[in-house]
Amino acid sequence: MKGEFHKPDLDQEIFPGYVDEHGNVVNLWFHDFLNGAFALDRLMFVRLLMAVLLVIFFAVAMRNPKLIPSRLQSVGEMGLDFVRLHIAEEILGKQEGRRFLPLLTAIFFTVFAMNLPSVVPGLNISPNARIGMPLTLAIVGYIAFIYAGVKRYGFFKYVKCSTVVPNLPPALHLLTIPIEFFSTFVMRPATLTLRLMANMLAGHLILVLLFSATNFFFWQLNGWTVLSGVTLLAGVAFTLFELLVIFLQAYIFALLCAVYIELSLHADEH
Repeated sequence: MKGEFHKPDLDQEIFPGYVDEHGNVVNLWFHDFLNGAFALDRLMFVRLLMAVLLVIFFAVAMRNPKLIPSRLQSVGEMGLDFVRLHIAEEILGKQEGRRFLPLLTAIFFTVFAMNLPSVVPGLNISPNARIGMPLTLAIVGYIAFIYAGVKRYGFFKYVKCSTVVPNLPPALHLLTIPIEFFSTFVMRPATLTLRLMANMLAGHLILVLLFSATNFFFWQLNGWTVLSGVTLLAGVAFTLFELLVIFLQAYIFALLCAVYIELSLHADEH
């Protein structure tokens, strides 16, 4: 029995809801209910599932906190302390860190929870591999750092402090103001979005290729079958590496949001 290699198909995961040659909507659940108002694809289902599991985890872990915590409470407290100490307070200081801690905590754990399905059997893809969720999270961070700056300086002074480089010859402002405006108000949310999406999508594709190659080589039942062991080991190794990426992307996303908030709070010093 010869194996057959199938290249990864992005349509079903990243571009769901397409219409086949028979006019049927593919990969959408409830698409015929209320004109598709509640239509779900598999990736959206994974998003909702992970959001519910995240809420349940913290509700159970923190419902009855004790001085001597249970294991579940300890895990929850360790996660919360990590965000507080290594993101919020480290970047913003204790006072402002406490102020923005709920937002940064929500961002960190949401990104982490949405990344995790990429290595969960049966789910096998991160909802952050499609641009909608990273864009939503980036917009939340975008609103937060603009709010922080406007709250402290007022709208027009904040925009001026963020775009006008002091002590430059007047003619150079014609060049630097558009660059600073684009860098601050366009590139920040764009890079937040694309960095997260690209990393999780790339990880998904690499895992699919490695395990598809394993299946292909194994069923050749000839000299090529030996390579299935190599690609299997590579797949397992990259899965372990993906666990590190899952955490790092959540950390970097929340950290950059904190950095952008700090820059807004001290816009007149930059």
